[in-house]
Amino acid sequence: MLARLASRRFLEIRQAFRQSSQASRSLSTALNYHLDSPDNNPDLPWEFSEANKQKVKEILSHYPSNYKQSAVIPLLDLAQQQHGGWLPVSAMNAVAKVIEVAPIRVYEVATFYSMFNRSKVGKYHLLVCGTTPCMIRGSREIEETLLNHLGVKRNEVTSDGLFSVGEMECMGCCVNAPMITVADYSNGSEGYTYNYYEDITPKRVIEIIEMLRRGEKLPPGTQNPKRIKSGPEGGNTTLLTDPKPPPCRDLDAC
Repeated sequence: MLARLASRRFLEIRQAFRQSSQASRSLSTALNYHLDSPDNNPDLPWEFSEANKQKVKEILSHYPSNYKQSAVIPLLDLAQQQHGGWLPVSAMNAVAKVIEVAPIRVYEVATFYSMFNRSKVGKYHLLVCGTTPCMIRGSREIEETLLNHLGVKRNEVTSDGLFSVGEMECMGCCVNAPMITVADYSNGSEGYTYNYYEDITPKRVIEIIEMLRRGEKLPPGTQNPKRIKSGPEGGNTTLLTDPKPPPCRDLDAC
């Protein structure tokens, strides 16, 4: 009797631990480990499409034959594009086979770089810059607007599979803060795009979502009509003419 009670208690504790682990994993931003699921386990077959097999050959041609492992990042990126924006463990195993390394070497890369998604994302994966310049300029409000409008939490996918929202660290557009990136997986690897949208406002970010929902394409870059690229609002006030070149190349001889 005591043995049965102890066994039952052990099973209850193990189940609680599993649920706790899964909950912690879902809240983690690192996702540094893998749990098998029906749509993500090593027994599921995965291989590059015929078109992408040619791209694999082209990528490998950039590296010496004894340094195939150097192609791991572009190959993972290609696999992610093919698989709708995320990398199942079987895709990582396929990359490991191509570059002839142990799978753990590929897992190490995929878990280190935030550009690789190891859980499902939307066809349009929206990444909000969360670094200081964008934060000062209102990136938290941008993210809150996105999540509220789509009715999801960070890293969740909308019920129609179209959108997901994540955070990315500095993407180098501080002068045009705040900004978001849209990774467009709606047309597979052939039509994949990764565009910056800068000078974003809460109103404009909703407009961008609805344009994407309708399948409309909008020009990337600044969304401020008063700016040209990274120039000041209203146009330049200095450097209005082309700079004068030096009178000769050899300044010492001038």
